[in-house]
This record gives sequence, structure tokens and C-alpha cells, in this order.
Amino acid sequence: MSEKNEHGKRAARERLARQRERDKARERRRRSLIVGGAVVGVLGLAAVVGVIAANTGGKGEKGKAAGPLVAPSGATGKDSLAIRVGPDEAPSTITIWEDFRCPVCAQLENVFRDTFQELERAGRIKIDYHLATIIDGNLGGSGSLRAANAAACAQDFGKFAPYHDVLFSNQPQEAVDDFADNDKLIGLAGKVPDLDTPAFRSCVNDGKHDSWVQKSNTAFRNSGFNGTPTVLLNGEPIFPKKGNEPITVANLKKWVAEAEKSKKPAAAPPAPTAPGSAEATSTAPGSAATSTAPGFAEAPPATPGSAPAVPTTPESAALTPAPAGS
Repeated sequence: MSEKNEHGKRAARERLARQRERDKARERRRRSLIVGGAVVGVLGLAAVVGVIAANTGGKGEKGKAAGPLVAPSGATGKDSLAIRVGPDEAPSTITIWEDFRCPVCAQLENVFRDTFQELERAGRIKIDYHLATIIDGNLGGSGSLRAANAAACAQDFGKFAPYHDVLFSNQPQEAVDDFADNDKLIGLAGKVPDLDTPAFRSCVNDGKHDSWVQKSNTAFRNSGFNGTPTVLLNGEPIFPKKGNEPITVANLKKWVAEAEKSKKPAAAPPAPTAPGSAEATSTAPGSAATSTAPGFAEAPPATPGSAPAVPTTPESAALTPAPAGS
């Protein structure tokens, strides 16, 4: 009889645990803020969906000691918190706030990568990347911080753009904190020619740029932006749409052309193998031409008169947006 009672109690505890998990999943879905936009790719129709995940500055950042603030080589902008890709003289600036654990950031980068690089090589845009750690704060863990530090280390060696692309092309599922493992990040550096060196490994393992990343995340929290990715063209928000127009490859090119009507493109970079060039990144796995971001199903082609299919991520860590200045 006692064995049957114990079995019954165990079964009851398991049912209660399953119910709690279901309740948590429903709550996450309720709090998810999902926005969508159709994205026209080079080889067909892809979809990008924006999941706004506001940072609470929470559990992922508590108790983490960091060393002195060291900005990565060539960092620019206010307080040297931006990493620039593209010619300084380009007439238009795209500003992107990203988190390396954010699945929608990966979707954005994997879909628009070819277009960004095309416009950069033509001297028409420069991109200022700002790194945030909102998923660490919302889901716990340290993968956002560790990956951002590693990307800043790559910037020290002139390899930010290709390594940034490799990270997003190999992004784990949002709730799986694989990027918290420095060995994982160093292993991915092997996909970027000449990056995996003793100096790079030391930079990653020592957390050389942790304080810089944390300052960047604080700037994001104080900016009034609600989540990642946040994308601006010359200071105007364009993700998931600009005005009433959704962000697509065609619309992005049109918006850039409109912005530069009275300006001249910058001279194209002299060396095609510079960080961020086509040769440096075209072989990165998971490029927009071959796949969608990890964790997203590729949208089927839209039929005439129908709305494009939009994948959703109900488990994304979306919380109530923090007010500006909080």
C-alpha cells in the first residue's frame, strides 16, 4: 500500500510540474510582442519577424564582476560604444542595436546581409553596430555578454564583420545559452580566417571588453528603445517598417536612394578582403541565400493576393518595455 501511495504522490507531483510549465509557457506567449514584415530576398521570398524584447536589467547581470572599461579598437560614436562597418564617408548611416542571443536579430542579419554588404561596398552606407545583453537579463545566463565580448575582441583584430556574421549564422536557440561557453565562441572563430590566435583567445577568456559591453547595454536601456533589433536609417526607425512601408530588400534600397539624393556615395573600399567584404563573409554558413535564421521556419512563397507567411517565436523573452531613461 505504501508503495502505491508513493507512486501516486510522485505522479501528482509530475502532473503539477507539467502544469506549471504549461502556465509559464502561456504567460510567455501572452507577453510576447510580435511584429512582422515580409522580406524579399535575392532568391525568393523570406520572412522576418520582430520580437520586441525589452531589457529589465535583471537576473543575467547580477553578481558579474568586470574589469576596467576597454573599448575595442576603432570603436566610434558617443562614448565609443559603436563598431562601424563600411566607409566613414558614406552619406547614410544605419544604426543597429543587436543581441547575439536574439533570434530576430539573426533573422534580420541573415536575410539582409547581402544587401548591407552591397550598399557598403558601393560606398552608400555605413553601419554602426551597438551590442546589448537583453536576453541575459530576461532569460538568465551570460551568452549575450560573452558573445558580445568575443565580437569586440574580433574587432581588435579587424575581423568584427565576418565574426559577427558567423555568430548569427550559428546562433543557438534563444533559451539555450551555448554562447556562454568561451570554448564555443573560440571554436566559431575558426570559421574566420586568421582570427583564432592566442591573442584572440586571451581576449575572449579574460573578458577584456566585458565592461564596455555592459556600458553599451546600459546605453540601450536608457535610450528609450523597446527591444532588439532596433534599426535606424539616419536616425529614423525602419524596423519593422518605415511609416506604412514594411522593411524589405527593395524598400531598404529605395529608402537609401531617397536619403542620398543630394549626396554623393563614398569611395568604395580599396581591398575586397577587408572585414565585412563579400570575400570575407560569403562562405559563412547560414547566409541569406541558403537558409533562414536558426529556430525560424522558412516562409513558403506567397501566392498572388495573399499575405506572406510570418513565422512566430512564442517562447521569445519579451517583457513589458521599460520606459525611457529607466
